[in-house]
Amino acid sequence: MGGGAPLLAVEDLHVQFDTSRGVVHAVDGISYTVNRGETVAIVGESGCGKSVSSLAIMGLLAKPAGRVTRGRVLFEGRDLLTLSAEEMRAIRGRDIAMIFQEPMTSLNPVLSIGEQIMEPLFIHLKMTKDAAQARALELLQLVGITDGARRLQQYPHQLSGGMRQRVMIAIGLACNPKLIIADEPTTALDVTIQAQILELMKDLSRRLNIAMIIITHNLGVVARYADRVNVMYAAHIIERGTADDVFLRPLHPYTIGLMRSVPRLDLPRDVKLETIEGLPPDLRAPPPGCRFAPRCPFRRDACVATEMTLRDLAPNHATACIRADEIVAGTLVPASLPAKSAATASTTETAEPILKVDALRKYFLVPLSGSGMLSSKMATVKAVDNVSFTIAPGETLGLVGESGCGKTTVGRTVLKLEEATGGTISFSGVDITHRSPREMRETRRGIQVIFQDPYSSLNPRMTVGQIIAEPLHVYQLAKTKKEQEERVAELLRQVGLFDYMAERYPHQLSGGQRQRVGIARALALEPRFIVCDEPVSALDVSIQGQIINLLEDLQSRLNLSYLFIAHDLAVVRHISDRVAVMYLGRIVEVADRDELYANPKHPYTQALLDAAPIPDPRVERARAPRTLKGEIPSPLNPPSGCVFHTRCPLADDACRREIPQTRQIGPRHIVACHKA
Repeated sequence: MGGGAPLLAVEDLHVQFDTSRGVVHAVDGISYTVNRGETVAIVGESGCGKSVSSLAIMGLLAKPAGRVTRGRVLFEGRDLLTLSAEEMRAIRGRDIAMIFQEPMTSLNPVLSIGEQIMEPLFIHLKMTKDAAQARALELLQLVGITDGARRLQQYPHQLSGGMRQRVMIAIGLACNPKLIIADEPTTALDVTIQAQILELMKDLSRRLNIAMIIITHNLGVVARYADRVNVMYAAHIIERGTADDVFLRPLHPYTIGLMRSVPRLDLPRDVKLETIEGLPPDLRAPPPGCRFAPRCPFRRDACVATEMTLRDLAPNHATACIRADEIVAGTLVPASLPAKSAATASTTETAEPILKVDALRKYFLVPLSGSGMLSSKMATVKAVDNVSFTIAPGETLGLVGESGCGKTTVGRTVLKLEEATGGTISFSGVDITHRSPREMRETRRGIQVIFQDPYSSLNPRMTVGQIIAEPLHVYQLAKTKKEQEERVAELLRQVGLFDYMAERYPHQLSGGQRQRVGIARALALEPRFIVCDEPVSALDVSIQGQIINLLEDLQSRLNLSYLFIAHDLAVVRHISDRVAVMYLGRIVEVADRDELYANPKHPYTQALLDAAPIPDPRVERARAPRTLKGEIPSPLNPPSGCVFHTRCPLADDACRREIPQTRQIGPRHIVACHKA
């Protein structure tokens, strides 16, 4: 840590947005510091003000709606808020760099990668073209991009998500900044690429003594990389301290709830996840006193009457809770979590499967790149190649893998939203592979889907009641209007929503509430099998816990079977009975959940588990950083032999030549690897 004055000091920062519905107090009096070479994390739910505070530091608030109304931002002693636009431009990009969440929207699609990396070098460092090109190549090497000379000529759409994010980091590092603000730098990335990017950023910050602010809601990432943590809730910082203090000795009920609502890879899954019921307050008219009080299990009348400020309870550990002394003394202990309902695995081994997928193939024809949309030159993408699995009644099969491995295509083909190229799909003993839409109509009642993004899968012009009633109407399951309304109300209650929400439109609900509406719509036809396609990846940690618990409750009550598609291994472990791992269109390993996590046999499964961070700084410090090298090969041109051999530490000539056959290596444990 750098001694002396901090590199950055944010003091009593207030940010407001003027909207047609009133003034939103997006950041309400936050203060924190960042020292040289230090990594400080800001965590909290969506809408708590994390990103807005960083945009205020950078002078990037959308004017005139957004403005700083009070406070100071001191960078090396200068107050950034008093600088002119011209002076701020000289600092932005040179001394302070920002890496945004979505690299595709923050890179310019019409400029080559080289032009975008060299631009700050021309502007801030007045480099010549040759010097800038040499520096750009050096930066690409620094962020782990090979074949730099060719990459500089390419455009953003020609790179993968992980590559684009590396380019963003290269642009951020171009002028040797003193501070990097990374806003959700890995949210859009797979767990293996996320591990590579974060190792890279941490390594660079150590080597070049760069300070970092990481804004994220992924607590595993924070545990692994942050020195200090600020927890935000409803525009306030409610707890701050070292990573060890905040994770291992949290002093605010919100932080305690947050830590307990994260599914973990290293703990047994026999209890339900903690949920923080309710929603964050409306920042147009925040409640008096502690803003967390309406959702807090420990609240008293005094919580609402007293204006809360941070106070130190230990060296460098502050909290804004009037009952924190009781938490420290151990007299205020959160209730223990309820146990989960008994697993169904014992019955699933003998039962006839509800879904049987055998040698499923789904190929797509795409135009060859560079040959234009109207060209007749086509290439075949083998999105799903020879995939087989079964799901028993009441069982959950988790399907995991990186983006582009074919998980969602498997789900869409099973749902008959895509026509299979080969293989068979049987539902309840009936082959449905090539059934016509008309023949599928009755089968559809038994198979439903919950999509990843609840916003785009609900019709914005229909009320929640109309959305849920539509399948009832199509299948004529309610004879009268009154019957239909009663069934909609019952379904809303079943997924934990109020009856009156039937009158609302999707945009009037939070993300978690919208996902519940999607689940209610799926349940309307009383299905026996549901494809859950990344149903919690777009949700905050605390809401994610609510949805997972809801899916488990519904499963035990209604004996539902799930195909649960996700890339978060901890979530999959928590909800699944068995897990199948996919890589580049093929299933490489299937086993019972506990067996797979305790005893993974395929090098890819091992790499996925190694890369997933665990929300505990002690555990993370003890783990060696083992990141999987390289990127997923293009599905247009997959490697010969074992598709994983280009990234596998154990690969030899046999792996490059021969496709490994799937073989059984234990009860209910199969793997496709020459070395298993």
